Amino acid sequence: MESMVLQTEPDALMEAINYTWILVVTFLIFFMHAGFAMLEAGQVRSKNVANQLTKNLLTWSVGVTVFFLVGIGVESAVAGAGFEPAFTGDGTGWIDWLYGAVFAMTAATIVSGAVAGRAKLRAYVTYTFLLAAVIYPVVTGITWAGGYIETLTGTPFSDFAGGMIVHGMGGIAGLTAAWILGPRMDRYNSDGTANVIPGHSLTFAVLGTLILAFGWYGFNVGTSAIFSEEGAFLGEQLGRVAMTTTIAMACGAMGAGLVAWLKTGKVDTLYVANGLLAGLVGITAIPDASTWWGAFLVGGLAGAQLPLVFGFVENYLKIDDVCAVFPVHGSAGVLGTLLFPLVATSGYMADLGATRTEAFIAQFAGVAVIAVWTVAATAAIWFVFKAAGQARVTPEHERDGLDVSEHGVDTYPEFGQPDVATDGSGTVSDVRTDGGSPARAGDAEPEIRTDGGKPNGGEIKMVTAIIRPDRLGKVKQALAEAGAPSLTVTNVSGRGSQPAKKGQWRGEEYTVDLHQKVKIECVVADIPADDVIDAISEGAHTGEPGDGKIFVTPVESAYQIRTGKTGSDAV
Repeated sequence: MESMVLQTEPDALMEAINYTWILVVTFLIFFMHAGFAMLEAGQVRSKNVANQLTKNLLTWSVGVTVFFLVGIGVESAVAGAGFEPAFTGDGTGWIDWLYGAVFAMTAATIVSGAVAGRAKLRAYVTYTFLLAAVIYPVVTGITWAGGYIETLTGTPFSDFAGGMIVHGMGGIAGLTAAWILGPRMDRYNSDGTANVIPGHSLTFAVLGTLILAFGWYGFNVGTSAIFSEEGAFLGEQLGRVAMTTTIAMACGAMGAGLVAWLKTGKVDTLYVANGLLAGLVGITAIPDASTWWGAFLVGGLAGAQLPLVFGFVENYLKIDDVCAVFPVHGSAGVLGTLLFPLVATSGYMADLGATRTEAFIAQFAGVAVIAVWTVAATAAIWFVFKAAGQARVTPEHERDGLDVSEHGVDTYPEFGQPDVATDGSGTVSDVRTDGGSPARAGDAEPEIRTDGGKPNGGEIKMVTAIIRPDRLGKVKQALAEAGAPSLTVTNVSGRGSQPAKKGQWRGEEYTVDLHQKVKIECVVADIPADDVIDAISEGAHTGEPGDGKIFVTPVESAYQIRTGKTGSDAV
């Protein structure tokens, strides 16, 4: 029986396989946005997580539509082919647009990590619009689409998958925006020394790193087609790109971890994660050309420079680059692009038809042109935002967090365990308005005191407890079982007998002497205060320093706003 494959023209078959391959890797690159979201959310404070996630969602949503309507047309116009937006194309043209769009949105989302914690959402979204419409298309128009660097230097500019065009450009744009925006509040002291502001979740940061690394195979390996235009299988190129990408990734993590260890005596987790990404960025411009040892060199150097460049940006430039986007994407992208002539294979250089010196000149020219354009365009836009008072949120909103001020949400609205009902008893129906214990199976109905009883000597008592946050669920449960489900809970920090702890964030040590605690206030009249104390003690006890303390104070009187009742009746 004749095979359907044999009935297909070889050229059509190769085109179908190549376009299917492009779509698959496009979806992989799109999934990198999940990695960026987790990586950035982990490196910001808990009060800014929703803002960071929203920016990632809108980066894709706004940017990809703008790139469809305007950006791809600007790219073609800069390249000299006239303004041809994507909506004038056809099916295969739209595949090409989508493939270009995921690269463009990668460059755009890098910027969000640099300006985290203080940029207004409207300013960031407007900048994303302009980046997708003009800034990035101009970069691709003079490089991938236009070849202006070759016209300028006589040698092609080599950037296989966007080490400089995408990542270097995004890192430089992020640094520029962060510089104009200014540092977060309390980031620097009056004498210029830096304060460490740790992110809220290393778990998120590492998870995001690994998702990005997974998607990076689409970014690098996917840039290579499966068949050449002549019909030859590109196995040599595919294998080399996969190998160099993997080796550089690994060496980046080790290089950053080694330098962090030499600086502080500890292998910093976040530096290892960021170094892994820096190694990937470093090789992205040249994975098809690099020797195997070049992948070790480029990846290791890209990782090693990360702690050094971050320290320079933080301590000397005084720029608050929250997610270290410049050392991860900017300087690592520049480094890998410039190292191309050193690590490229002899065969690649022969095909290029240029000496290594000529190739370096072309690489340097490309880096310089991209950097100058990116800095100028980004600075102009953010200066306008700043002059109009629209660049960053108010100090009050920054203190409260952008989740509440920009979105009206609290990413972590619950204290303690989220599976414990608000009355601490497990179900809302167990709440007793009379202050009695909730009924259990087999128990008689509790007796209701109509006269208020005489516990506490007839006085109203305030029981205040300072406990560990993770014990709140147990305490709520114990209070409900004691018949005192009504309470006020406040998130606080303080210092008692619990010793101070040392923390570290990107290799910098800081002291934690104010520990996160939860304050519980419970006012009782017809329930013995001793029962409340016993319930709190039972729920909060771990036996370790830091379990907390309980205080009992008399309450002169109480007033119920709704009914006007006073004294014990109000309680």
